[in-house]
Amino acid sequence: MENSAVENNAKRKHSLAEILRVAIPSFLGIMVFFVPITIADKNTILLDHLVIWCENLLGENSQWYALLLIIGGSVLPIMQKFWRQGFGSIVFTLFKFIGLVLAGMVIFKAGPAALYEPFMLEFLWKALVIPVGILVPIGAIFMPLLVNYGLVELVGTLTQPFMRLAFKVPGRSAIDAVASFITSFAVGLLITNKAYLSGEYSAKEAAIIATGFSTVSVAFMVIVARTLGLMDIWVVFFLATLFTTVIVTAISARIPPISSMDDHASNRETTPDKGNRVATAVAEAIGVANSPKSFLNLVKDNLKDGIVMTMTILPTILSVGTISLLIEKYTPAFDYIGYIFYPITLLFGMENGLELSSAVSTSYSEMFLPALIMAEADVVSKLVAGITAISSILFVSASIPCIMATNIPISFYGLTVIWVVRTALTMVIAIPLSMGVVAFII
Repeated sequence: MENSAVENNAKRKHSLAEILRVAIPSFLGIMVFFVPITIADKNTILLDHLVIWCENLLGENSQWYALLLIIGGSVLPIMQKFWRQGFGSIVFTLFKFIGLVLAGMVIFKAGPAALYEPFMLEFLWKALVIPVGILVPIGAIFMPLLVNYGLVELVGTLTQPFMRLAFKVPGRSAIDAVASFITSFAVGLLITNKAYLSGEYSAKEAAIIATGFSTVSVAFMVIVARTLGLMDIWVVFFLATLFTTVIVTAISARIPPISSMDDHASNRETTPDKGNRVATAVAEAIGVANSPKSFLNLVKDNLKDGIVMTMTILPTILSVGTISLLIEKYTPAFDYIGYIFYPITLLFGMENGLELSSAVSTSYSEMFLPALIMAEADVVSKLVAGITAISSILFVSASIPCIMATNIPISFYGLTVIWVVRTALTMVIAIPLSMGVVAFII
């Protein structure tokens, strides 16, 4: 019934007002998230300008704002009885309280001297926790421009044939992928899990989508680029990351452990109509844009979700990030893990290959850490670290427990193996790509 309505809508002519209802918000969303502009001699995207303005406006009060969010994030799982969901939930609840303790320590300058070494707790607090605390809610305010006025449906419908060919997943997953990449992995996983439960995806297809597209949002990518000092080439960095993620996902879908998963779906998508795909895409976009929900209500809902998400992730980012930085500085653990990827850096003749390999390995615990560790490195290493942190997708502080909370049948071990595969493939692509960017663009 829904499909026939879309087909009928695709056949009729659309008014200029209907087209503008899609085009204007989508254009504004693209301007906010993707188009660099120069303000006060700084060239970056409008979202980043707004974050900088808010940071300057808050000044020293930004630390109290971040602390309130972390307090909320530490109390929320207790109120929701999240810890009752199993051992893993108890562990992550404890990590949130560790994050709260660390937040109090950094504000009041308390705790052991080891935490206040360069690029430790204070650096993590100022370079990541406070900017994320400001950026995610602001990004949520403008997110409806990208998500709720038909752009996702337009892009998703147009890319359906590509999704089947490249990733061996149903055409409708294009919408999941775009939603994941533009909004957040949490949104993408919610969509994917619902489709899996309804039989529209097989276990294999759900795994491909969950581990291949549910990466951090565009807003989080801005944080990575800012930390690495790459905002001057933000568009290049974003496109390089998108290209790498697409290629890595296409390859990983065809090799173990994903390729060996069950591929049966009870409600598999039928072959799409070979009619005018552009007309259908426009019709679907207009249908979404015509939704009766007001922009202010959309902003309200998105801001609420953004604040809840920020409260959820900030304590874990601070605790897992600090613990991982201490492990990286005072133990050889990540160096040992990095040896898995060291031959790749040797293959391409990178001088600081061992340092880069070690930094990249920290993305398993928290995806921001490679950016923090390689913040002072050369441009090629910065690009590789940033691209790999995002394209590898899976990390213990957030995305892995979120995937395990769904009904998609992937074990912790399986997710760890997929992380190793994605990270290795990403480095093979990202290193020569980054070298090319530096040689021909920068």
